[in-house]
Amino acid sequence: MDAPLNAITSRLDDELSRRFIALDPSGYVLIKVDAEAQLLVAELYSNTIDERGLATDPESGEVLACRNAGPRSPVLVFRGRTAKELGIQLTEGEGPHPISRLDHALYLGRELQKAERCLIEGLPYCQD
Repeated sequence: MDAPLNAITSRLDDELSRRFIALDPSGYVLIKVDAEAQLLVAELYSNTIDERGLATDPESGEVLACRNAGPRSPVLVFRGRTAKELGIQLTEGEGPHPISRLDHALYLGRELQKAERCLIEGLPYCQD
């Protein structure tokens, strides 16, 4: 018997998540759910990319840690009621836009959809 579709898609998603990802020189975005205000929040943080392809702090040149990093202040904060509303703020209208790579925009779209579902269902959200 074939594996269930959800097992196949989960395994494929895990495999694809281990691929090399070129970082966006425009910065990185942290997505949060503000359950009290019933909003999705996207915080843009600046970075530079070093010769090894690692994100670094533009001021210090230090490599940015994914875990246990010190507090940083976002450059811009976007808020929206839906993934679509927030996605439009990030990518449409007069620029400059905070996303310079198509793969980054697609990733953020997936994450915003996931965050919206968590907001609607009252579940905790964790960005991949």
